[in-house]
Amino acid sequence: MQPEVKGVAMFDLSGRRALVTGSTQGIGLALARGLAEAGAAVVLNGRDTARLAKAAQALRDDGFQVEELAFDATDHDAVRRAVDAFEAEAGPIDILVNNAGMQHRTPLQDFPADAFERLLQTNIASVFHVGQAVARHMIGRGRGKIINIASVQTALARPGIAPYTATKGAVGNLTKGMATDWARLGLNCNAIAPGYFDTPLNAALVADPDFSSWLEGRTPAGRWGKVEELVGACVFLSSDASSFVNGHTLFVDGGISVSL
Repeated sequence: MQPEVKGVAMFDLSGRRALVTGSTQGIGLALARGLAEAGAAVVLNGRDTARLAKAAQALRDDGFQVEELAFDATDHDAVRRAVDAFEAEAGPIDILVNNAGMQHRTPLQDFPADAFERLLQTNIASVFHVGQAVARHMIGRGRGKIINIASVQTALARPGIAPYTATKGAVGNLTKGMATDWARLGLNCNAIAPGYFDTPLNAALVADPDFSSWLEGRTPAGRWGKVEELVGACVFLSSDASSFVNGHTLFVDGGISVSL
């Protein structure tokens, strides 16, 4: 039976728990905060336990319910152990945001093979590892929300980041595959594709006046995005408001993907 929800209540995440990978800074931390503001208990994830504890404490200081779950999202066995233990000890993960990711900028003809492999593992294999580990529990309950963080590069390319573009294209297609396999089992699997946001990952570009000038001219909205502007899309895809949305990639990019 599908939930009957109306108005603001359909976006209420009270009583739900959300795991956000790579959530010690940037987009991941902003999304965790936004989900907490919508009522969810949040589980922060990262590999650096000191940074993880600092980020969690900052949210607790603001009155939010926060838990920490340290694991390397690129390690299949470690992910499985961590998720299974958490579910057994703390309770269900109702929402998963696969946010862990990295960037490496080098002309394709000079791109190091080891950097390419790291991108594959961090940006796409992690989505498989964590998605599968969490989904196995969600399937048993007949419900769950999985949100993968794609990119404007899921649809577009730019010089110097071809392998990153490949990984984010794969995130978009893996999202479709998750929906195809798991929608009938009660899961909603979707993606958010951010455009250009002022984050630590983009610090070098933000500091480059030539690039910022190009971006402002190229983007219909005429500016960099603010990480807080991704929260609405994440809350929507985490909530009952998106109960019949599956396999979709929602671009939040100031219009850059639709304009020449």
